Amino acid sequence: MENYNIEKYNEGFEETSLQNSFELEDAYLRAKKRVDKIKGFYGHLFWYVVVNVFLLSMIYYRLDNGDTLWEYKHFSTAFFWGIGLFFHFLGTFGTNILFGKAWEEKQIEKYMNKNKDKKRWE
Repeated sequence: MENYNIEKYNEGFEETSLQNSFELEDAYLRAKKRVDKIKGFYGHLFWYVVVNVFLLSMIYYRLDNGDTLWEYKHFSTAFFWGIGLFFHFLGTFGTNILFGKAWEEKQIEKYMNKNKDKKRWE
């Protein structure tokens, strides 16, 4: 009886490539979720600006002579909604927006390069 050398059908598509495809799909889903969060924040920001400009313009045009626009009651909606928008911002972009990992790495690199120029005896 002859021995045939038959290749596997799924050769080259072993568990490692299956794992890679799962990792790629997972990365895509995480990226899509992140983009949706950012898109949601910018939609929230858009409506915040539109509604508050509308409300303040309506208040301005209804003012009587001698009244002023610069009172707390006129800006209370913008103030409290702004607090909610701020927390939405933190939820979307994180709390380390100013001093995050990228900033930290740049500072470390900057100081390392600064010290590299100086010749030190150690």
